[in-house]
Amino acid sequence: MMKKQMSQYLSNLIQQKDNPSIIELFKEEKDYVERNDLLSELSGEPITIVEKDSALRFADAYIERSNKETEELISEEGQPFLSQPIRFLKENMNEFIYIESNWFELIRVESVSFEVDDVFGTYDVMLGLKQPKKLESNIKQILENELDGDQAKFDLMFEDGMWNLNFDLNSVKGFHEEMNMGEAFQTIYVFLFKLVETLENK
Repeated sequence: MMKKQMSQYLSNLIQQKDNPSIIELFKEEKDYVERNDLLSELSGEPITIVEKDSALRFADAYIERSNKETEELISEEGQPFLSQPIRFLKENMNEFIYIESNWFELIRVESVSFEVDDVFGTYDVMLGLKQPKKLESNIKQILENELDGDQAKFDLMFEDGMWNLNFDLNSVKGFHEEMNMGEAFQTIYVFLFKLVETLENK
């Protein structure tokens, strides 16, 4: 499924370019395309891939800050908010961040919410993962293998045709308290990208 989505994305990208011999992709997509030799299937002409700066991935994402208890919108945020340190959430424990992006859609993830757990103080990630119910054991195995630490925890529940997945970002490789929002969302994306690709390859 991911291969099909990526091929469609590449096809659209090539059609939109004045010079289709050069395309720009972020590292994860570039590596995936090269691993699966997707370009040769789409074009008979040689295409050069230029790697884009990962800091730009969520520049056009839709971002909201909302109240945890009431879910009332506090404000919509733009690109400058991505440079806000994640400790913003520890300083505003009553808030959560909601983000929608075409990149999450590409890997069949439906929006992401990000907040600090009131009890444990961990950075919690909540999302919808569009994968078949029959893959439950595979998903759990990947999460158990990829989340670091004895305290690594996740919740997985199938509802309304997709998986509701919660996990703490603290357990994801590359996490550090000094990261900003943009880096946190990129870390979440890379983790989910690998999860979905691993599912595809099983």
